[in-house]
Amino acid sequence: MNEPVIKVSGLTKIYPGGVLAVDHISFEVHEGEIFALLGPNGAGKSTTIGMLTTSLRPTEGEAIIAGYSINREPSKVRSVIGVVPQEFSADEDLTGWENIMLIGYLYGLPKDTVKKRAAELLQTVGLYNVKDKKVETYSGGMRRRLEIAMGLINRPRVLFLDEPTLGLDVQTRAAIWEYILKLKKDYNMTIFLTTHYLEEADAYGDRVAIIDRGKILVIGKPDELKRNVTWDTLFIEVSGSYDSAKQALSILPQVKEVSFVNGQIVIKVADGPSAIPLVVSAINSTGQEVKRLSLNRPSLDEVYMYYTGKSLREESMSKEEAFALRRTLRRARS
Repeated sequence: MNEPVIKVSGLTKIYPGGVLAVDHISFEVHEGEIFALLGPNGAGKSTTIGMLTTSLRPTEGEAIIAGYSINREPSKVRSVIGVVPQEFSADEDLTGWENIMLIGYLYGLPKDTVKKRAAELLQTVGLYNVKDKKVETYSGGMRRRLEIAMGLINRPRVLFLDEPTLGLDVQTRAAIWEYILKLKKDYNMTIFLTTHYLEEADAYGDRVAIIDRGKILVIGKPDELKRNVTWDTLFIEVSGSYDSAKQALSILPQVKEVSFVNGQIVIKVADGPSAIPLVVSAINSTGQEVKRLSLNRPSLDEVYMYYTGKSLREESMSKEEAFALRRTLRRARS
């Protein structure tokens, strides 16, 4: 990875009444990576994004975005970032073209530049053929793609995505991620996202951070986090006796536990893919053959459960958050 494009040091936010929303968090995000911030409602995700995008002023701490301070140089920070909020923000009474042009003008970009970029971006997200239709006629997936295009009009170094696929169906979610991954590949763009979909963070995140009650509990690559807290499981059917196979497998240093369940040998191993050849060789050494083998790898939900003691939950939501969430879901499903 390159030098960090985001450096966060002791970032803290205390709301009126002494509500500690974000508690002295520190981390770095490297240029060109997808960094996923995971946590339940009320954990501090939106407040963190609010501070990093300069819409909220920190109570304490600092963050440097692409070399600019969120405290001392907020306007410069805004010039190098793009933001796609959780709630749809495009004006429904305007067309897709008018919305993206408006954002370009708000950034102070020249008219010719805005027109060229708007056309390119709408082509990229597959909306050019409906650019002259009002946004009120767009589906949820089309609206989200438009929001992403709007967030890219200034060609940001860092794109902030707050729940980019919330409420969308599986097919549309996959399409949105196709565009996100294309951005990363084509522009080496740094993408900072929050999501409730752990499988998305697992599949697409270069690194993930788990935040709960304002504190970051752990940061790492998804596979590393899973290896640190749990074991892969191998399910094997053999041609001979379980006892002799168990004896051969138990002496392997990669094997934590061997059991026999429903006619299958069940093995807990540190790293399933690398352990498979050793396991097969050990079984073959007893004169038996492997008839069937399958690998089950732990999910990021198990990692989340390990660090927080619970599944990713939907609770501690304010009335305002609940209203915004319901409105976003209604629009996404329309």
